[in-house]
Parts: sequence; structure tokens; C-alpha cells
Amino acid sequence: MMKVRSIDFVAAGKAELREIEIDGELTPNRVKLETECTLISPGTEFACLAGNTNRSDSNTFPKTLGYSAVARVLETGSAVTLVKPGDRCLCYHSAHRNYQFMPETNLVPIEDDCLPAEEAVFCVVGCMGFQGVRRCRPEFGESLMVMGLGLLGQFAVQTAHLSGCFPVIALDFIEARRKIALELGADAAFAPDDPELKDKILNLTGGRGCDSVVEITGNPQAVVQGLGLTARFGRFSLVGCSRTPTEKIDFYNLVHRPGISVIGAHNMARPLQERRPGVWTMREDMALLLRFMSAKRLRSRPLLTMVADPAEAPGIYTRLYARDSGLLGVVFDWRNYRT
Repeated sequence: MMKVRSIDFVAAGKAELREIEIDGELTPNRVKLETECTLISPGTEFACLAGNTNRSDSNTFPKTLGYSAVARVLETGSAVTLVKPGDRCLCYHSAHRNYQFMPETNLVPIEDDCLPAEEAVFCVVGCMGFQGVRRCRPEFGESLMVMGLGLLGQFAVQTAHLSGCFPVIALDFIEARRKIALELGADAAFAPDDPELKDKILNLTGGRGCDSVVEITGNPQAVVQGLGLTARFGRFSLVGCSRTPTEKIDFYNLVHRPGISVIGAHNMARPLQERRPGVWTMREDMALLLRFMSAKRLRSRPLLTMVADPAEAPGIYTRLYARDSGLLGVVFDWRNYRT
């Protein structure tokens, strides 16, 4: 066993920085890593705090948080071939801890050692928003709308722009997030409750509606609204995790008659090993986003709200639990917690 510092949920709405013991055995396919930073995923971690994850153990505490980290390899198991000691990696399904023990399949080497950890760490959640765009398979010049401008939505906006979509339309109730989306490549950004929203979108799309829609809020009402703004023969990808059933969809008028394709684009709906057109593995998408970030064609710095010491976690998660919309991208810096 090994002692580590860990941010854990100890009760609904309450997080603590604790010293705990974890399994430190270096089995053949495991890697021991020293954490540089971890990123809060606000939507998923709020659901964990609130005990609303669609899982049978959602109200069981304590529980460990997080799934995005940048870390340096310390040791590798005998069967590990992907990384070696000294390599810096992007880590998926990691934890908010100063040390990680992970299978090599959850690691992506960071080729550019000059890429700041607090920027690179966004590529884990970023590839989830990108998945929604990729699954729509937009053609150059087609319109695309992103519903929800949290971290995943902001990456969906950027990758839609890089994919040649035009116009890229962004929806969110929070004005500050709409402004960021415009900075990152959206051609227009609106509030979902804008009374003239449909007319504005039809005007931007030549009366067609949106060729592709990426829904990232997980809100049942947003699904219904988005389908009503989708063009005939359009594609509608579901990225957001709905925590309650989506009811009262008029499938005949919203899906069947206009010939709309509804696509399940959950991050786990990916091949594990070999990609196919429109569906890449998660590791491939993370590696691609890292390369685009190194080339300065993809940005995460505008999404960074703060770099915090892990000791600040209780107060930060209290704000998250209170639905503080100002917490967009919060990174914990673990470099002062090395033993």
C-alpha cells in the first residue's frame, strides 16, 4: 500500500483533501505517475457531488473524484511498452491525487514537453466535445450548432470551426460563455431563451436550420428545442449525459418526417482499439488535440478560470455544488505535493 494525498467527496456537496492509502502494486500493465495537475469536469463532478449519476452507487461516500490529469511517469510494469520513466502523459480516468497508478491504455504521451500542463490537461474533456462534432461528420461549409458552452461545448465550437463548418452557432444562457465561444471560433452565439432564436438561426442558415447539432447540456428540454432547429436530413449528436428521461418528443414531426439522424455520442461509445470513419478511439482523439494545441490551432487558456492548490478544494467544490457559473476551468496544481 502507498499513502497519497487525495481530494475525495465525503458527503453530498462536501469535498476534503485527505491522506489515504491506495494499492501501490506495480503489476505488469500498470504505470506509476507523479501528478503535475488535474482538471475539474464541472458537469460530471457536480453530478457526483449531488449523487445524481445514473449509477446504483451514486449516493455512496466517500468517493474519489476526477478523470483528467497530466503526470510524469516514475515507474512502469514489466509489460508496458507505450511509455517510459520520465515521459509526460495525459491521463484519462485518473483521480485528483498527487500520485496515480494507471493502466498504460489510459495514457497518451505528450510529445511537446513545452506545452504547459495546465493547458494540456483540457484535452481529456476536449476530446469528448470533439466526439460530438466528429460523429456528425460535417461537410465543409455546413452549419453546426453547439448547445451548452461548458468545457466540452467550447471544444466542440473550436473543432467545428477547424472542420470548416459555417456558420458555427453557439447556445448558452451564460453571457460570459457566449463571449468565449465567439473568441474561439463561433460565428454567432445566442441565449436559448431568446424569443427570436429560431428566426435568427433560420436567417443564418439560409432558411434550412442547422445541418448538425451537438447537444451537450443533457437537459431534456434542450433536446426537444435542438431537434426543432435541425435541418431536414440533419444530424443530431447527443453528448450531454441526461440525468432524467427525455419525454414528450414528437418523433414523427421532429425526427421521422424530416429524416433527422439522432446519434448517441457518449464518450464511451467508441472503439477501444481500431478506429473507423467518423469514430476514432479516445486515445487517438486526445493525441490529435494535443498536436493541434502545440501548433497553436486549438486553445484552452481562455477556459482556465483558476489554478488552485489542492488545499482549496473544499471551498471550490462548495461553489461548484452551489452551481457557481463562474467556475469553468479549474485546475489543481499538485507539484508542491511530491514526497
